[in-house]
Amino acid sequence: MIGEADRSSRNRLLCHSCKHQTTVTTGTIFDKTRTELRVWFAAIWYITHQKHGVSALGLQRVLGLGSYETAWTMLHRLRRAMVRPDRDLLHGEVEVDETYLSLTDRIKPISAEGRKSNTAKLLVAIAVEIHKPKGFGRIRIRRIDNGDYENLMPFMQESIHPGSVIHSDGSAAYRELEAVGYGHRRTVHLGSDIPAHESMPGVHRVAALLQRWILGTHHGAVQPAQLDYYLDEFVFRFNRRASKSRGLLFYRLLQQAVVTHPITYKAVIGKRSEKS
Repeated sequence: MIGEADRSSRNRLLCHSCKHQTTVTTGTIFDKTRTELRVWFAAIWYITHQKHGVSALGLQRVLGLGSYETAWTMLHRLRRAMVRPDRDLLHGEVEVDETYLSLTDRIKPISAEGRKSNTAKLLVAIAVEIHKPKGFGRIRIRRIDNGDYENLMPFMQESIHPGSVIHSDGSAAYRELEAVGYGHRRTVHLGSDIPAHESMPGVHRVAALLQRWILGTHHGAVQPAQLDYYLDEFVFRFNRRASKSRGLLFYRLLQQAVVTHPITYKAVIGKRSEKS
């Protein structure tokens, strides 16, 4: 049985039976944080109230945090809570395509001409539910190494409910969809009089919004090793774009934060060597 907080053990909760010590943040993304929970709650409120997201620098300024690294780490921990493990698969008619994202790699030595920036292009797969007669539903996005069958099929099977109709372009990567339980509508763009953005408006619209979000909110300075978590945030925001209650978004993110496994600062930064 868990008893009241034991002052001699830094206000930890103590089990009277086995003497095991724990805290209210154990098993959550707040585990072992040095930042007060009220600051975390303020961060979640601010993040969910910004329609287009917030950068680490913006969060640092709003919350008055002492370091950029603290704000950066908070954002990345919260991004890990933006994906619900048991979320429903997409269904109905779903457009699927691939697109390249342009990221600015600013990890370069400073020369006499100043810091030079290179642009990295990374491939991502996008799936968009299509509503009839018009409109888009939920989306899924994932970084992939190649636009072939081996990379696209796992993405579709983990994102789209069997029996759904997948609308794709003429790529050979989609030829086996019916064999694995999907309907398939194929549009060949090569030589067509109809522009691709008109025949497959969902994926092209989402791709444009995603690139604009990365360039606008984050100025394109997203390190490739961290891209997956930025994609998770974009999907979280897009799928809740019609919500009329920001308070509900705050509640949802907080709800997912307390059931998301903790992650260490070392794991968050990974191979990061520059602020992003």
